[in-house]
Amino acid sequence: MRAPRVCKLARVLAVTVLCVSLAGQAFAAPVTGLQPTNENPVAAPGSPLTKVKIEQRLNEQLPLDAVFKDEAGATVRFGEYFGKRPVLLVFAYFECPMLCTLVLNGVVRVLNGVTLTPGKDFEVVVVSFDPTETPALAAKKKAVYLAEYAHPGTESGWHFLTGEEPEIKRLTDAAGFAYAYDPESKEYAHASAIYVATPQGKLARYFFGIEFPARDVKLALVEASSGKIGSLVDQLLLFCFHFDPTAGKYSLMILRLVRIAGVLTILAMGIGIILMKRRERKA
Repeated sequence: MRAPRVCKLARVLAVTVLCVSLAGQAFAAPVTGLQPTNENPVAAPGSPLTKVKIEQRLNEQLPLDAVFKDEAGATVRFGEYFGKRPVLLVFAYFECPMLCTLVLNGVVRVLNGVTLTPGKDFEVVVVSFDPTETPALAAKKKAVYLAEYAHPGTESGWHFLTGEEPEIKRLTDAAGFAYAYDPESKEYAHASAIYVATPQGKLARYFFGIEFPARDVKLALVEASSGKIGSLVDQLLLFCFHFDPTAGKYSLMILRLVRIAGVLTILAMGIGIILMKRRERKA
């Protein structure tokens, strides 16, 4: 057997070992964040806050013809951010006193742990669901989070949008993001999540809560891109892991890994036998 083939098999074996080493992490890692619910358990019966929820609508087509304003005040179609790359979508209003800030902070933390580049490998689109907010507020928010992200040259990959209520509702309804305005606190009640969409504008993954695992978000972006971004190792990891929408994370597929390990063991034994026979002939 030629040396390049042996090297290639060695790389495959190394990735398999990597999958096995990640198995413990996959099973030990707790499920982060909130899980989707049909009702808000803390709201009083009959209150509009009972409508607050996030309903997973995987493979749902987002309204790419919806019209918004970007942080510069230009009118844009939502579909302008799709077509070439997957999109990390976030719903957050910019004057939110707490939860939206926590979600956006979580986005920055996870992207700092992901070896993919906004604007090159994927797009980040943050949409305010408060129709009273302005592009000026969006520009300030973008400046804050670009400074937190601290990766110069990625400005073109971050987009902060505002819009009219009908267009906002079209988008949030498609994503299953239900929120409500609370006149007593003069704030919006909402759950927290980030979304990964394909370049065609279909919802691929939901991650709930305010802390998001870097490995899972990266795998979701690679998977949503149909393998057009990420490394060979990422592709092989996707083969080893399967996304569980109820848990909101990727879990190791033990049966598939056992089959791979079995095949590779047989191949390794076959290579060893061939090499031993060659040495015997030379001797």
